[in-house]
Amino acid sequence: MSVKLQKIHETSTTTDFPTNGAVTYTTGINFQGGPVEYLICRGDLLFAATPVANGDMTNLLKAFRIIVNGEVVHDFRAGFNSNAVSTSGNYNYLLNAIGGRALEKPATEGKTREWYWGIPLGLQLGAGVQRMEIIMEWATGAAAVASGNLSFWVKYNDGMQNQTTVVSPTSFTHAVALEQVVVRIPQNIPGVVSAILVQNDAAEDQFASQGIRCLPISGYGLEIEFWRWLNGDLMNGNMFADFNTSLTQQQYDIGVAGCTLLPTFGLAGGDVVLAVDSSHATTRTYTPILTAPVSAKQKPEVVQTQTPIGSTAGSIVNRTEN
Repeated sequence: MSVKLQKIHETSTTTDFPTNGAVTYTTGINFQGGPVEYLICRGDLLFAATPVANGDMTNLLKAFRIIVNGEVVHDFRAGFNSNAVSTSGNYNYLLNAIGGRALEKPATEGKTREWYWGIPLGLQLGAGVQRMEIIMEWATGAAAVASGNLSFWVKYNDGMQNQTTVVSPTSFTHAVALEQVVVRIPQNIPGVVSAILVQNDAAEDQFASQGIRCLPISGYGLEIEFWRWLNGDLMNGNMFADFNTSLTQQQYDIGVAGCTLLPTFGLAGGDVVLAVDSSHATTRTYTPILTAPVSAKQKPEVVQTQTPIGSTAGSIVNRTEN
């Protein structure tokens, strides 16, 4: 058993970074194959002033798309963005909820931003050279970037258990009503639906009394706080950096307004039907997270004897239990 970290790309070009205008960063990378558990994105940037008021840098991330050998394996789209927040960003919330690891180091005045995003992929790739395309879209921040670097790493782990695919979201324009939403599940991607990320178009929940009913799980609507109990949010299940509160520890909260994860316990068989009760006319996106078992093997030169278990499906279910 072994774990190996390998840097596959780095850029110090300031026009690639989030700034006081919208930015799209695209790169193509050749890298070595093997059991790819995570793609890790590390940012270490210095801004002229704090780019986000009191929250982490994922508040500025509009989209993060990963394509490996021509196949889309990760397609996150933020429902909303704001640089004037004091909470976690939606992408930070998603990664920490599905077994990834999104952490940022708080810094004095918030001008130096150092973050680490571990994005679970779980890809068993051949031993030869592979190709990865990365597209990152940044919303407008509150400050210009001065210097720094953005790097990408691959974590190889032959103890990983799941392939994890973040699927392109289904968008639905809601009226003030109880409506049926069909979340489209692609049939050409292996696995089952372990969770659905629900995002509003603003940092407000805007659900009426019946909340969300996931028809394969319950015949009754569950209020949004019920879902936050079920997914583990209510036990301080989300963490984020807030430099105005502490420079020595992460902050914890009981949910992100306008964003929550619905654990679906491995639904299989096709599209997922929800009944959603909205208190406002709004647009929401519904992003399925698919997981599939994978058997990862490689022959290392030096053998490690302890195996960290990587399982997105297990991480989601564990948050619903004691």
